[in-house]
Amino acid sequence: MQEEQQPEAAADPMSSSDAPEDGPKETSSVSQNISDADAFKILLEMKMKKRQKKPTLPSTVTELGTEDGSKVYVVGTAHFSDSSKNDVVKTIQEVQPDVVVVELCQYRVSMLKMDEKTLLKEAKEINLEKLQQAIKQNGVMSGLMQMLLLKVSAHITEQLGMAPGGEFREAFKEASKVPFCKFHLGDRPIPVTFKRAIAALSFWQKVKLAWGLCFLSDPISKDDVEKCKQKDLLEQMMAEMIGEFPDLHRTIVSERDIYLTYMLKQAAKQIELPRASETEPRRYIPAVVVGVVGMGHVPGIEKNWNSDLNIQEIMSVPPPSASSKIFKFVIKATVFGLMGYGCYRIGQRTVQFILSMPAAQSYLQKLTEIKSQH
Repeated sequence: MQEEQQPEAAADPMSSSDAPEDGPKETSSVSQNISDADAFKILLEMKMKKRQKKPTLPSTVTELGTEDGSKVYVVGTAHFSDSSKNDVVKTIQEVQPDVVVVELCQYRVSMLKMDEKTLLKEAKEINLEKLQQAIKQNGVMSGLMQMLLLKVSAHITEQLGMAPGGEFREAFKEASKVPFCKFHLGDRPIPVTFKRAIAALSFWQKVKLAWGLCFLSDPISKDDVEKCKQKDLLEQMMAEMIGEFPDLHRTIVSERDIYLTYMLKQAAKQIELPRASETEPRRYIPAVVVGVVGMGHVPGIEKNWNSDLNIQEIMSVPPPSASSKIFKFVIKATVFGLMGYGCYRIGQRTVQFILSMPAAQSYLQKLTEIKSQH
C-alpha cells in the first residue's frame, strides 16, 4: 500500500519586492490570472533549477540508477540516531526528489505524526492491552513475536531516551516542503513478515527465540548506535539472536530487501510533465527518488537492484504448521487456566469476605435459630 503526501500550496510567483506600492490589488489580480498549469510550470522550473547543481550528499547515501535515467538515492540510517535524521534532511534538500520512500508499512504509519514525547512514552509501555491488540490483529504466534520485537525496541528506547523512527518523521516533513513530491510507504506489511517468520521456525526454535528476547538486558550507548551506522542497531541485535535460524533471517531481512527494492524501482518510473492542452504530446522526464531505509538493508537493495523481481511469493502467508497449532493451544490453555484460577480465587475471597460481615453473620444466626425451632 502506498500513501502520497500532497504538495504544499503554490507560493505567489510574484515577489513582494517586485510589486508596486499600491500593489496588493494588482498582485492579486495577476495571481488570479495565472492558470493552474502555469503555476505548476513555474514551481517545476524552480525545482529543476535547484537540481542543476551537483548535490553534496552524506557518506551514508548510495546512488542507484534505472535504464530510463531515473536516479534513486538510498539513505542508510540507524533507527536511533540524530546524525541519520540530519542525513535524511540534507539529502532531500539537495536532490529535490519527486518521491520519498520510507521503510514503513501502513501498520506503522502512525509514528509519522506522533510527537517525540508521545512516541517515547508509547515505546516504553508494553502492556496487556497492546498484547491483546497484537494477537487480535496478527494471530497468537505473530502477535507474541511482534510484542517481543517491540520489547527489543523498547529496551533500546529506554537505554537511549530516544524514540525510534526519527529519520522517517524528518523525511515526512521534508517531503512536504518539496513541490510535487509524493511520499510512499515502502516496507512489506508487518503481519505478513511476522506470519512468514513464525512459519519458518520449529516449535523449539520459537521457544528459544522468545526466551532470548524476553531476557534481553545488555546496556546500549549512543556511541554503540553510531558505530552501527554500517549495520542498523535493531537489526544487528536481531541478527545476533537469530543467527542460528537462517530461515528467520531470510524472512525478516532478505525478503524485505527484495520488497524494498521493488518499491523503490516502482517509485522510479518516469514522471509526466504538465500539458497546456490535450492535443500537446505527452512528455516524460526521469524521476528522482530518495529512499530512507535501515543501513542493514542497503547491501541487499544494491544486490537486487538489477534483478527482475516478483514479490508475489514473499507476500503469501503459509498455513499454520502443526507446531504452531500446538503452541497456540498451549498458550490458550494457559491463559484460560490462569483466568479460571483467578476467578476461583476472587470468588472464594469474596464469599469469605461477605460471610465475615456482621450483617451476614446475624442473618445466618437467625436462619439457624428458625431451623432449630422447626
